[in-house]
Amino acid sequence: MKVSSKKKLIQMIVISIVINGVIPVVVYNLLINYYSSFVSLLIATLIPLGDNLYHLVKYKKADAFGLLMLTGFVLSLLAFVLGGNERLILLRESMVTGLLGLLFIASLFFSKPLIYHFAIRFSAEGESEKKGQFAKNWELPYFRNVLRIMTAIWGIALLGEAILKIILVYELSIPAFLAISQLIFYGVIGAAILFTIVYRRYAKVRLDNLINIQ
Repeated sequence: MKVSSKKKLIQMIVISIVINGVIPVVVYNLLINYYSSFVSLLIATLIPLGDNLYHLVKYKKADAFGLLMLTGFVLSLLAFVLGGNERLILLRESMVTGLLGLLFIASLFFSKPLIYHFAIRFSAEGESEKKGQFAKNWELPYFRNVLRIMTAIWGIALLGEAILKIILVYELSIPAFLAISQLIFYGVIGAAILFTIVYRRYAKVRLDNLINIQ
């Protein structure tokens, strides 16, 4: 990855953390003096929602993080309708990541794990030749094992993030949880992405050797 690309990626991550983490904390602490904790928290969640809607309108598509935040907001409204409290709203993202983690793990028991479908959808988009090669590689036991390991790691990471935040939401104050929740989320996602990149490079070298031998 080029230096300019790395700087742009880091800048995007920092901006996202500020919008989705820092600003909602500040807004919540300002509003709590005038409104109930529940109302203050609900208003604070409108900030990341607005940011994601802006990107949807501007770029005509949603990324994974945007969809996660939007889904989480819908779940928070559902919790409100069902009589939920502010703790449930704080767990809106974890409801999504926990569910995704379970889906990743459950897909290990099917013929093809979830990573396979994600990889063939995004890695080779618009290139039928690469898609064909990807499907051909699936015939190799080593390739299947690599994708299952990746799927398991993502499932464990997402489910672990949800469990950790469920514990912390009842152990910490709301301002404290708001302050660290996004750090936990991006930390876990970042670690999973880093593992995927490093392991993919290692696996590709070995896979190429196996293909050359054949």
